[in-house]
Amino acid sequence: MNSLCLGVYVPMLLLPMALLAREELHAPSLVELLSRTTIDAPAISPDTRTVAYLQRKTNWSDDAFVSELWMVDVTTGKRTQLTHGRNSTSAAQWSPDGRWLAFLTERDSNTNGSEPIGVAEKPTGTSDADPAHDTNVAAMQVWIISPKGGEAWRLTKSESDIKDFHWSREGKSIFYAAAGSEREAGDARRKQYGKFEVIEHDYDQTQLWRVDFAAAEPTTRPAPGMRLTFDPNLNIQSFVVSPNSTLIAFSATLNPLRAADGSEDLFLLDLGHGNAVSKIVGLPGPDREPVFSPNGKQLAFISSLGQPSYYYANKHVCIVDLDAVLKAPAINPGDVRDLTATFDENPEAIAWVETGLYFTAHQKMATHLLRLDPVTAKIQQVTLGDKWIVNRASLEPNGRSVALIAQDSTHLRELYVSATKRFSPHPLTDVTAQVRDWKLGRAEVVGWKSSDGTPIDGVLYKPFGYEPGHRYPLLVILHGGPTDQAQPTLMLDDDDYPVSIRSAYPNQAFLANGALILEPNYRGSTGHGGAFRALPSRNLGVGDMQDVMSGIDSMISRGIADPDRLAAMGWSEGGYISAFLTTHTDRFRAISVGAGISDWSTYYVSTDITPFTLQYLNATPWDDPQVYASTSPITTIRRAKTPTLIQHGSEDRRVPLSNAFELYRGLRDENVDARLIIYAGFGHVIDKPKSVLAVEQANLDWFSHYVWGESFPQHSPLYGTSELAPATSGGLAVGR
Repeated sequence: MNSLCLGVYVPMLLLPMALLAREELHAPSLVELLSRTTIDAPAISPDTRTVAYLQRKTNWSDDAFVSELWMVDVTTGKRTQLTHGRNSTSAAQWSPDGRWLAFLTERDSNTNGSEPIGVAEKPTGTSDADPAHDTNVAAMQVWIISPKGGEAWRLTKSESDIKDFHWSREGKSIFYAAAGSEREAGDARRKQYGKFEVIEHDYDQTQLWRVDFAAAEPTTRPAPGMRLTFDPNLNIQSFVVSPNSTLIAFSATLNPLRAADGSEDLFLLDLGHGNAVSKIVGLPGPDREPVFSPNGKQLAFISSLGQPSYYYANKHVCIVDLDAVLKAPAINPGDVRDLTATFDENPEAIAWVETGLYFTAHQKMATHLLRLDPVTAKIQQVTLGDKWIVNRASLEPNGRSVALIAQDSTHLRELYVSATKRFSPHPLTDVTAQVRDWKLGRAEVVGWKSSDGTPIDGVLYKPFGYEPGHRYPLLVILHGGPTDQAQPTLMLDDDDYPVSIRSAYPNQAFLANGALILEPNYRGSTGHGGAFRALPSRNLGVGDMQDVMSGIDSMISRGIADPDRLAAMGWSEGGYISAFLTTHTDRFRAISVGAGISDWSTYYVSTDITPFTLQYLNATPWDDPQVYASTSPITTIRRAKTPTLIQHGSEDRRVPLSNAFELYRGLRDENVDARLIIYAGFGHVIDKPKSVLAVEQANLDWFSHYVWGESFPQHSPLYGTSELAPATSGGLAVGR
């Protein structure tokens, strides 16, 4: 059973919105938008009769997005909720015989190991007790539940969070990845000196463990895990169990730091020969996501094949013969067979079943499931059409059936099952029903040429009740990445689970106010081949701005966008481009920068993914200060005139907080209206409902004021506690 990101053509499930009486529709509030249900992580049962999946709900009282485990009968469509409570569960995995579902969750259990899922809470404070022998461990553990009903029970008692797990193929054991137990030195240091961090030297290495499920099942009590790997220089990233359960293939980096991603290699753990570990693939750059062939004689994996710019270069599906690599003293590059050499996109999330190797890839603005013949290297598209996107899928072992989560421009994420030989998806859910009475925008694919002639496409959302011949305010929303893309979906922020960086922007509220929204697939975006993704090299910001501004001019020339009411916003890489626009043009009425880069030199020395900067700018700041200056928004701060809202998580390691302060202080020194909001305790993504609501409300208030001329509401998140909100008309002089 494997999870994939796919693309698929699916039939219409719901009546078109046009068939509903206009008076029955309403514009959704921000709370309604954030309270909607979404689904993910399908897992098809071995007999293909049942599909388990996750369903997210919004718990406002606990300020949490909670993922709960559900299942649906493929024949009858009957849905059953398996877990309840205040703690999220992870994607489930079926036991090989289909009798059990295993999943990860973090909660306490009582002394007999069972608990109504989600009742207990994690205790506050710390304890010196040994959690490996404590039945009240509050860490991410493997739990077991029967699809026939009954309470879940905890299988493992790991002293640290379990990050991943897999059943053995005969179902007698579960293997899992968790940090090792080398913590005594750290505990002693803290007792003597207090808490501190030695940068790039303080971390726990993830190792492999095994727990005896067969022994624990009769008692439904937690069982101790046996450690299988001990190399302090290996940090396990992903792993898979061989068909005969005697081998484990895993990928590992030198350490868990993101800067070490390029060190990821493939190893083989031999359970039948003293748990011996052998390196089997060690090419330069990352080699990851191993999967065994159905007969266990070959191993497929995703590789950069030694390309130095692996952040944006095409990845490849490769194969090695295990007999050959195990007999050789060192891997020979000739032993690695590239199956996707002529495929000009990134293959992702591979699965090897009886009917072939399956992988997913963006193709323009669709995402497709493709079948790869491991003998001939022939690639066949499984999914149909070019308008639909599947976010996740699960193939059963013989490869004849697939369960998938799909969406398109008229449907939210829905669950489907289909045969793989002749794709004909059958719907099992109707999640879209919850928005049937909402006034929603309509997506269409648009294209234009950038100022240097580069073809660019994107998604244009038109407001409900759009009337041709009228000019509307145009709000540009910039995706992150840059190796991401805008796709024509019903909801702009339904691209990730349980929450995405696009959730920062109240898109439906903008549309309800009568705006157009443009999401450009600027250079570097996925879906258009490796050469397009490489275009930002040494040209960050500069080329992006050309793509954005040419897209705006295209919408103006079509007679639909008001050139005097333009705005832009984005998070992460989209925040960087927004900051670049702030300091390079005065055509926008307002801009919002979310977790954006203001100075590449500042970013380079403080981010957790330092190789990103090296690969896109091809130099360090001291080797080539000019390229760092020409691509940094702060360089042209004296040209800034646009009112700019800046939002950032206080604990962001991807784009450290110093970038936000640098941009804010530069704007204020130039007397530009600016406001900086820092969300305490959050990293790169704001992922709690109340804080997401604050982010969205702040953006809504900011653009409503500067684009539509509205006053700031009395209780806007834009106000500080020392400020009194105006009781009547008049705007707030932000950034005083």
